[in-house]
Amino acid sequence: MLVKALLENKSKEVITAAPKTSIDEAMGILIEKKIGCLPVVDDNKKLIGIISDKDIFEKVYQTKGKYEKLTVEDLMKTELIVGLPDDDINYIAGIMEKNWIRHVPIVDGDNVIGMVSLRDIHRNYVKAKELENRYLMDMLEKRDKSGDI
Repeated sequence: MLVKALLENKSKEVITAAPKTSIDEAMGILIEKKIGCLPVVDDNKKLIGIISDKDIFEKVYQTKGKYEKLTVEDLMKTELIVGLPDDDINYIAGIMEKNWIRHVPIVDGDNVIGMVSLRDIHRNYVKAKELENRYLMDMLEKRDKSGDI
């Protein structure tokens, strides 16, 4: 399955943050939207970074809770791993595994058009296995009914 097919079943809204977003605001967005990361975009909506809940959690610990002056720009990762709409989701899963990441922004040019998470990969895998199992069960049932045991 291609990434673009997976994205068709997801919300079209990509929740992002601006570089100057406070860490408290970023945490609020992550919690409210029940997501694990935020792509960081500039004024032209160009992807410039990504910040995850793990990045924030680590910094809060390192600063002993004194992070109030920090912004997303201070914590975001700028060496980005991105995917394309025409990538196969197995390729994206491999990228995630190799790089120990849970989210991959999907881009068209410089703009984020979606996000693929490990949860998305897992859901797709489970759905494919359910379909495969159903197909096999139907085949067995037909074989049993025809007497070809």
